[in-house]
Amino acid sequence: MSLYTDIGKRYKSVTRYNQILKVLVKYGFEDLVQYLEEKKRFELLRRLVPRSSRENASRFTKWEKMRLVCEELGPTFVKFGQILSNRPDLVPLKLTFELEKLLDNVPPMPEEIAKKMVEDELGDTVENLFAWFEPKPFASASMAQVHKVTLKDGKRVALKIQRPGIKETIEEDIKVMYSIAELLQKRIPSIKTFDPIGLVKNFEDAIIKELDFINESINAQRFYNNINGDQSPDNYAKAPKVYREFTTTKILALEFISGTKIDKFDVLIEKQIDVKVIARRLTKSYFKQIFKYGFFHADPHPGNLLVLPNSHICYLDFGMMGSILPRDIEVFGKLFIAITRRDVNSIIKALQQLSNYTNIKDVRALEFDINEFVEKYYVRSVHKNEMSTILIELKDIIIQHGLKVPTHFFLLARSMVTLEGVVHKLDPELDQYDIAKPFLLRAVAKSFSPIRFGEKALNSIYELGNYMEDFPRDLKNAIRKINRGEVKVDLTHKGIDPMVHTINRITKQIITAFIMAALIIGASMFIVSNIEPLWGNISIIGIVFIAIAMVLAFGMIKDIRKGDHDEWWYMNE
Repeated sequence: MSLYTDIGKRYKSVTRYNQILKVLVKYGFEDLVQYLEEKKRFELLRRLVPRSSRENASRFTKWEKMRLVCEELGPTFVKFGQILSNRPDLVPLKLTFELEKLLDNVPPMPEEIAKKMVEDELGDTVENLFAWFEPKPFASASMAQVHKVTLKDGKRVALKIQRPGIKETIEEDIKVMYSIAELLQKRIPSIKTFDPIGLVKNFEDAIIKELDFINESINAQRFYNNINGDQSPDNYAKAPKVYREFTTTKILALEFISGTKIDKFDVLIEKQIDVKVIARRLTKSYFKQIFKYGFFHADPHPGNLLVLPNSHICYLDFGMMGSILPRDIEVFGKLFIAITRRDVNSIIKALQQLSNYTNIKDVRALEFDINEFVEKYYVRSVHKNEMSTILIELKDIIIQHGLKVPTHFFLLARSMVTLEGVVHKLDPELDQYDIAKPFLLRAVAKSFSPIRFGEKALNSIYELGNYMEDFPRDLKNAIRKINRGEVKVDLTHKGIDPMVHTINRITKQIITAFIMAALIIGASMFIVSNIEPLWGNISIIGIVFIAIAMVLAFGMIKDIRKGDHDEWWYMNE
């Protein structure tokens, strides 16, 4: 039975691989197919694609074709494109913008299949679990669809149901993607810089997390706790509550919240909601997520934002979230403030801190590029205070100079582009930096607070104490390993011998100088105290000490005059 199963899987993989090649040919990627086609079936694949399809494909740009390829190949490749759109450090910016347009709408699965999925996961019938189950989903995507349900206590819930078999389909596609990545890396050496296998691995990790609705429920609960725990009067955000008793790896139950989509301007105006107020509140709530909570919604497109009757904003869909360390929040604050002050050195320092002090190959070139960026920012009138524009322009400089900044830098840049697109439609004249400035100043002020200095000092003392406590044991373990021959060190460095010789010579001279000083001081004490035996009124021991010191002084002067050249003349040959 296992043999037939294995043959079936292999056949399925081969069929999927050929389907991918066929779609690539359809959209004009013949050169790429030639690299991938090991069995030389390229001409056959060309015949399988109608000429009219290839001619229609020629109407699109290269980036549009890549998006269309992903859409035609289905959910795995759509998700791959969406995740790739968050990595402007790896793919061209034009391609990231095109991949953001990827459509993820598919026909909904039948009511019977959805109900069976719920019953299998929750272990009871839909009638026993809920007072009402809406047969028709109000949202449908390639991986899941969402139904309205009513609990026995009357509470309304949005029930997200994963499509049956989607995990197996995605896992099979990932295997094919690995095969393609390996072929590309082997046959196109220049593509190694993009690390195609690493890209597929990152995608695999991300998609497996997204398939686990427990992970999304944790994100939703964390976001909900941040919003509900903020009691400040300027908290204009809302998040749905998670119903854990109805949540599994394939079912997610969230509080159902009614509202108006943020891009429905006519409806908002009809309900007498000021769109400019919404723009300001949305911007403020988002900067709070970044600079106060350190946990932000990474996909704030209009479909994930609802405007409530009280003009608050409700966030939906928590599959893609970003986290920022407190240290990086402070650095981001310093970075933006340094840009407004045209402080090139502080900008470089902030970028180095973000990149864990990556070695800069050409500091002067980096200073020049940063200075040009600052001067352009200072004189521009369009997009001047848009933080996404700042991050995107800095991104090009960061990549050019090989600075390894955290991945959340690019995720933040992409999400800021999405958010500012929504805000600009609501209020084109809104000064976003003016709203962000108080958050930036507070983030920077934290690093200079006496309490923070005290905490750092105490932590340093505590860590030093732990180190001193562990050092003897670690030293003993190291010595035992050396004695057992488990540690072997082989250092070879061309040209290091002269430096070692010089250090040894200087060390000898310093030791000699200390001995001379000790002899002279001792001789002085013996002579002053008239310690016997005496020669006349002078201590003989004192005279001997002075004589030895003079001999040592003569030798040291000779050694200094000789230098290194006598012993290392062959290094110059």
